[in-house]
Amino acid sequence: MTDEWTWTYFDVDAAVMTGEALVTTGFPSQSDAESWLGEQWRSLAEAGVDAVTLEHEGVTVYGPMSLRAAQ
Repeated sequence: MTDEWTWTYFDVDAAVMTGEALVTTGFPSQSDAESWLGEQWRSLAEAGVDAVTLEHEGVTVYGPMSLRAAQ
């Protein structure tokens, strides 16, 4: 088993999203995954991602977490 942290992306209807613009490779640590998301969340939202879930080795750590701006 590898120590891998990954994001799952969801659209507004809570359907899992895939595509070239969405990173599917794993990150070596939770911190790396969260730092990447902190830098990329606006681009993901523009690509139609409504929420994300962080997973560690296939187990949900947290989420879904909305990418929508607070109102």
